Amino acid sequence: MFKNAKELLELTNTHECNISDIMVLREKEVFNRKEEDIYHRMEKSWNIMKKAAHKPLDQTLDSMGGFLHSEAKDMHTFIESGKSFCGELVDKAVLYALAVSQVNASMGLIVAAPTAGASGVLPGCFVALQETYHYSDEQMIQALYNASAIGYLTMRNANVSGAQGGCQAEVGTASAMAASAIVELMGGTAKQSMHAASHAFMNILGLICDPICGLVEVPCQTRNTIGATNALICAQMAMSGIANVVPLDDMIEVMDQVGRSLPVSLRETAMGGSAKAKHICKGCSSS
Repeated sequence: MFKNAKELLELTNTHECNISDIMVLREKEVFNRKEEDIYHRMEKSWNIMKKAAHKPLDQTLDSMGGFLHSEAKDMHTFIESGKSFCGELVDKAVLYALAVSQVNASMGLIVAAPTAGASGVLPGCFVALQETYHYSDEQMIQALYNASAIGYLTMRNANVSGAQGGCQAEVGTASAMAASAIVELMGGTAKQSMHAASHAFMNILGLICDPICGLVEVPCQTRNTIGATNALICAQMAMSGIANVVPLDDMIEVMDQVGRSLPVSLRETAMGGSAKAKHICKGCSSS
């Protein structure tokens, strides 16, 4: 139905609708499903995201590799103490991004959006936005279709694999998906959504994938918080009228080229970057 962002934008203009509406039409056409079936599948994903965002807030979830324990719980305690200085929306986005990453690392149920390693970005933003601005579940689910359109374009024209493109392909894509969807949710245009996504990719361009001991724990968890806050910032920039001079299609292509240019040691092999930091990983089998 559409192969790139340019065609997607043209469809939104032709049909006078949002990106999410075009993505729903694509799902119906490609998979021959009824709209209510498509909705229920996305509703299930949204419910999983919400549960994962809240699960670690009052309990310790030890990760399989032993690096993560109570990070989300500790952040929650700090925010509740009144000492936080980042503002409610950012506080919550960071908190929930940490939480979902912790659920993933402890082998809990998450939605890979677009990957497990980047699974905290979308819920971090979306759950925070719903709680702050009181959007309905229906509105959040609709916005997820916008996010999925950006994920689809990236998978079709580049990749979302840390092993192929570094963390920019995982957290970067998740951040672009979230940024685009936030714009639509907040009443922006399809063109602004694409500028937001392009900003998000550009800001994380070149981000390496260097998991300590080869585990999706550190620095993955904290990079999810960067992806979430980056998405919020880029959405606001786009809605304020700040356009990216690099079109989204070009930005996706650039991201792919940069990722493939990264040394193998910086693409999820645990052979470089943080994974080889001195004094960090003496007990790892990869050291």
